[in-house]
Amino acid sequence: MNAEEILEMYLHGFLDRKLLGTPDEARKKPVVKIFGREVEVYDLTQPFSPYSPAWPYAAGNPQFTRLRSHAHDRVLTYQITHTMHVATHVDAPLHVEEGYPSIDEMPLERYIGDGVVVSIPKKAWEVINPADLEKVDPPIEEGDIVIINSGWHKYFGDSTRYFCFAPGLYKDAAEWFVKKRVKGVGVDQPAMDHPLGTRLVQTGGGMPPLLPWLIDLYKKVTGRDVYQDFPYWEPCHRILYTHGIFGIENVGGEIDKVTGKRCVIAAFPLKWIGGDGSMVRVVAIVEKK
Repeated sequence: MNAEEILEMYLHGFLDRKLLGTPDEARKKPVVKIFGREVEVYDLTQPFSPYSPAWPYAAGNPQFTRLRSHAHDRVLTYQITHTMHVATHVDAPLHVEEGYPSIDEMPLERYIGDGVVVSIPKKAWEVINPADLEKVDPPIEEGDIVIINSGWHKYFGDSTRYFCFAPGLYKDAAEWFVKKRVKGVGVDQPAMDHPLGTRLVQTGGGMPPLLPWLIDLYKKVTGRDVYQDFPYWEPCHRILYTHGIFGIENVGGEIDKVTGKRCVIAAFPLKWIGGDGSMVRVVAIVEKK
């Protein structure tokens, strides 16, 4: 046996190479059937990598450390250090309110169900309000998981535009969702609340704003005081989550392909004991015609 033959055996755990499939075979999409019906699956998740953008006040970017390599160990293993509030993720009620459930305490049934992906185009700093929610097509129904496509997912990245100038939901929209008795809400923006209702400018119970220049800029652009227009700190987070309505931030991926459609939405979190949230893979499932 020559060196090339020995290498070939070693590369595959001493198996005959003919027993292995091909990379293309592994990548091939299978047919998916649910209750005997063929469906199409769409990924509404933003990518996760060492370059995934983090909130302006988050504790650093994701750190990837290669612990095992093919050359040295014949397997590939990474250690990743990051918060759960990066890329596409869901918050637990505990994230914003003491004494409320952690992510492992939330019923899995909340994270799957009938839903709708709605188009509500918005520009920088515009608010998504109840009037916008009332006129979407298809309409939002009780028990829905609602995914909002504002068009902002196109700016996802490490940019001031994406994080500081996004449109967003605020208190009135949260109250509307509670009255409508929806199951969950996902947005293609960096936060469940409008950025001017977050710690970027809110004092957070006496803590200084993280980006005070936004306060002055808002006054210059609109002629109004930011605290008159946005007097509450993350009201949408607090109102939704304490009523058991989950919130997914940084939705994206193939969202444009299913906008304007009713579908099944699924986004399961990790079973992290005491967790304040979890990264999720959000999918929209549509029956194949």
